[in-house]
Amino acid sequence: MTHSLYAIPHSLYSGRARSYLIKNGISFKEISCGHESFKAEILPEAKLATIPVLRTQQGQVIRDGAAIIEYFEAANGRPCKPTTAKQQVVSGLFDLIGTEGLLRPAMHYRWNFPEENLTFLHYHFFHSQREHPDREAKTQHMMNKMRYAAAIFGVNDESQTLVETLYMEFLLALDKHFEQYPYLLGWKPCIGDFGLLAPLFAHLGRDPKPLHIMQRQAVHVYRWVERMNRSYQDAPEHYAGGTDFIADDHIPDTLLKVLRVVAEDLLPETIAAADSINSVLAASSITAGDPASRYLGQNDGKAIFTVRGQQLEAGAQPYRFFQLQLVQDAYQACAESERADIDSLLESCQLGGLLEIKLQRRMEQRDNVEVWL
Repeated sequence: MTHSLYAIPHSLYSGRARSYLIKNGISFKEISCGHESFKAEILPEAKLATIPVLRTQQGQVIRDGAAIIEYFEAANGRPCKPTTAKQQVVSGLFDLIGTEGLLRPAMHYRWNFPEENLTFLHYHFFHSQREHPDREAKTQHMMNKMRYAAAIFGVNDESQTLVETLYMEFLLALDKHFEQYPYLLGWKPCIGDFGLLAPLFAHLGRDPKPLHIMQRQAVHVYRWVERMNRSYQDAPEHYAGGTDFIADDHIPDTLLKVLRVVAEDLLPETIAAADSINSVLAASSITAGDPASRYLGQNDGKAIFTVRGQQLEAGAQPYRFFQLQLVQDAYQACAESERADIDSLLESCQLGGLLEIKLQRRMEQRDNVEVWL
């Protein structure tokens, strides 16, 4: 029996786990979440109807890409975790940026360009449903539900131009970095590469409209997307390459420039989301072990924040802080001198204070569900 990954090609979070398995030479078969075994065998143990979900060779069910990656990292000597302080934190930041910070452009470029995308998307949503008399109706229901996601994450008629401007600045800065290095931190993928791939593959590097933009204006990013889905290094254009992370805990200036672009909306949104969720926590009777819901449309309030003089409103979801905790824990594990270097790096990127933003309660995953402690 091999590992089984329950996923679908157009799923944002599935791409994160799939890439990790591919790049680490882990044998698996991919099964659609529309398969009857998902509902009958997997869902009772996964608890939530989200993907990706892994069933290991031993039959253990693991839900969520972060948990799947952690399962193999812990078992195999953490091959994708840098060993040095700044690189560990930067890797974690890009994991956060990918899984939370790029949801606005990912949803915008998928759902707000029907002329370019609709036929492609309909194919994938239709084929994620098994043959059934109501197959088309179920397809339309699922697509309409996900179409609403763009609004949940703060995309509307007023904000579309800003969302596109910020994304293009990010994409072009990232392109400059991948012109110099095949992966974020050098010559092999770190955890941050997999998190970043989540939106940059399934949505922004695969749907027709954003794929065209990426291929035309950010070919180095497009090559990285290809590279992240291949089992070998796939970096022949980097003639003076290596095989490991960049030496001496170095963070290239090209990557610092990417972080400066990201900071412009990541920091204010994270502050606003923490304030919103903390207000809910203070006014509720939540106890240890209660689920920290991530369901679309069941957000724990709204994050209202300003970017370039324009007010944005997005759902404040606890999962952002589940990811941020990992970065904060890595930072706290560093020596005092290392933390000082990290503080200086974050300040230089306009991300000072990010690692101090915390919820009133920590979270952890228990029995495949994120819960409050």
